[in-house]
Amino acid sequence: MNIQTNENAVIHVRGIPVNNVNLDEAFAAVCTLAKGDRCHMVCTPNAEIVQQCIEDADLAKLISSADLIIPDGAGVVLASKILGTPLKCKTPGCDLGEMIIKHAKENVFRVYFLGGKPGIAEAAEAKLREKYPDFRTVGTHDGYFKKEGEENDAVIREINTAAPNILFVCLGVPAQEKWIAANADKLTTVRVALGLGGSLDSYAGTVKRAPKIFIRLNLEWFYRLCKQPSRIKRMMKLPKFILGTLWYRITEKS
Repeated sequence: MNIQTNENAVIHVRGIPVNNVNLDEAFAAVCTLAKGDRCHMVCTPNAEIVQQCIEDADLAKLISSADLIIPDGAGVVLASKILGTPLKCKTPGCDLGEMIIKHAKENVFRVYFLGGKPGIAEAAEAKLREKYPDFRTVGTHDGYFKKEGEENDAVIREINTAAPNILFVCLGVPAQEKWIAANADKLTTVRVALGLGGSLDSYAGTVKRAPKIFIRLNLEWFYRLCKQPSRIKRMMKLPKFILGTLWYRITEKS
């Protein structure tokens, strides 16, 4: 069930319920979920992911079932404005993850990193300690394991032994959402599982975030495309999403 903090907390963007929260409000929601008695899923859809949901009803249903859904990119915010129900701002999942890390040193959160290539989670922890010296994860595991059967069960046992209450799941969409949904009942101590895509690579410094000027101008996508031209096929979903939203608004009003 999507968490709601007030009567206007949820904005529907092309069929996906998105919480109308800024970074501080998203963090407060995570704090609330962390006090629960089960594993809650947090999703961070950007325009590309919402477009995937439009094309994949099963993925749309899965993401819509999350307990907290934050607008990870400017494209989602722009679409909400086109639809006449504007979100207040973009709320990047990577930034939400770092805010959790910042508070983990105060023993509010016990964080486990799951995902990335071998060594990335450990490198991310080391880099984050340079910024937050008291930060330590309770454990890490790369994302290169079979997501079902004995190998998956072994990873679950490792996580449960470490006893985190916050789990960063960085397997990419839709693998991370599917994994969280399939294993939530097995994660005995986890209260919040966040699907954070490539955040570990960002924390580790292996993938550089866009400079602040690109972020302010909502051109992070252009920076990534310049750095990785091979992303062009994926990036084509962005104009498809925006143009589709414009058409959706026209046809809905006609």
